[in-house]
Amino acid sequence: MTEMKTVGEVLVDLLEANGVEVVFGIPGVHTVELYRGLATSKIRHVTPRHEQGAGFMADGYARVSGKPGVALVITGPGLTNTITAMAQARQDSIPMLVISGVNRRDSLGHGRGLLHELPDQHGMMKTLALYSHTLLNPIDLPLVVDRAFAVLLSGRPGPVHIEIPTDVMALPIESRPGRPAAATRPRSDSETLQKAAILCADAARPVIICGVGALTAEVEVRQLAEQIGAPVVTTVNARGMLAGHPLRVPASPSLKAVRALLRDADLVLALGTEMGQTDYDLYADGGFPALRNLIRTDIDAAQLARGPQAALSILSSAKTATAGMLAFLPGHAAAKGGAERAEAARKAALKGLSAKMQAEIAVIDMIYKALPNCTIVGDSTQAVYAGNLYCDAPRQRSWFNSATGYGALGYAPPAAVGAAVADRGKPVVCLVGDGGFQFSLAEIGSAADAGAQVIFLVWNNDGYQEIEIYMVDSGITPEGVKPSAPDFPMTARAYGVPAERLADVRELPGALAQAAGRSGPSLIEIHQAKTAGVSA
Repeated sequence: MTEMKTVGEVLVDLLEANGVEVVFGIPGVHTVELYRGLATSKIRHVTPRHEQGAGFMADGYARVSGKPGVALVITGPGLTNTITAMAQARQDSIPMLVISGVNRRDSLGHGRGLLHELPDQHGMMKTLALYSHTLLNPIDLPLVVDRAFAVLLSGRPGPVHIEIPTDVMALPIESRPGRPAAATRPRSDSETLQKAAILCADAARPVIICGVGALTAEVEVRQLAEQIGAPVVTTVNARGMLAGHPLRVPASPSLKAVRALLRDADLVLALGTEMGQTDYDLYADGGFPALRNLIRTDIDAAQLARGPQAALSILSSAKTATAGMLAFLPGHAAAKGGAERAEAARKAALKGLSAKMQAEIAVIDMIYKALPNCTIVGDSTQAVYAGNLYCDAPRQRSWFNSATGYGALGYAPPAAVGAAVADRGKPVVCLVGDGGFQFSLAEIGSAADAGAQVIFLVWNNDGYQEIEIYMVDSGITPEGVKPSAPDFPMTARAYGVPAERLADVRELPGALAQAAGRSGPSLIEIHQAKTAGVSA
């Protein structure tokens, strides 16, 4: 006899079958039926203080674990609160599954003034999500979940959305053994890969650029770079690839030194990068050079049609493409001088930054030296901006932030919680400004509840200093850039979280080591004016 379960219970079973271990969400009357099977499942539930936090936690979890992050939110405001996090995930190609409620089926589109009603919730979401589906027929649930995960795992990642009407959630359906969705990734033909390999072999000054899409291909990228003697430039979301390798260039393509390296190259191989403004033209000066013999590899055909024109486009994952090219390069003698060109670019990139930025980067280096196995999750704040221009991270997925792509404030505190939940063996340093922290200050409590080993490192410069500087430089009298801040250590202690304010930046390594020795969260404040040595 076939076992019958509710839609909510079968949903939990299907999530488990697809490897989901954690969901982030705030339960409400409009989703309680989706929670029916959660308590008896293997899935852990983490409760944020705001649904935007649920989305950012799912984002941080996905970046560290490499698996889709899952958020479970109510219809209406719960979902609209999550949209900012979905937009950040869309811009940064982060796999995220958002499951929401929606009002009962017979009310959809009628505008009867139901609680949490939107004119067209699905219509709104399909403009943002890679895939959005309203489950009108409960027996379609396995097919819908399967398609959602197939979209997440097969093409360029991003947010997907499933909404379940409140009158569908409790309906009975057959419970059948679940199976993980199949991923089908594009694979380039052998002829195209051979052509790319020949171009690489013929190049005297090749350069490789890696974006987030190349993270799963680090082994192959290293082999290819060594095989052809190519420096490897990493964008923000790929920072830490080839850590410690003489061919690495952990600096932004927006910097003059890196642009000079690319301009001088006679071949550029771009792997898994959209080549967007926040990496390649951060200052919007239009100075990114035209690239000779550009080979672009991307998993998204539409992305290959955007951006710089390529001499050769390869529709493929970076891992498959690089492995395919390597097959045609056995015994090839690497071009000479690759390591020297990479070293020159590294030195020139760092030297070309202001003394203030170099001081901020030195603080980031101090964090990694004190906690070599930590992950730094950043917000839109000055020290993070400096690190995005130059950060020699110790490994991939150990440096990421919201100051690229969508550029949301308040990202780092909840994303750091998600990162800590994804890897409980490593401390997570949340590098956040006093302004951005106030967007999601209550997530200190979420970290405490989850026992997440997050070290909230508050970079306090008494307001939105980056915007204030921009206003002054533009001849505009600063206005609205001095929001008052709470006493951050006192706020943390109100949640039962140990906290301190540093008198000197030299105290940071000891404070980090002490915080890392705790099983839960801690807070450390650095004040740009009151903490000695923090700025040049």
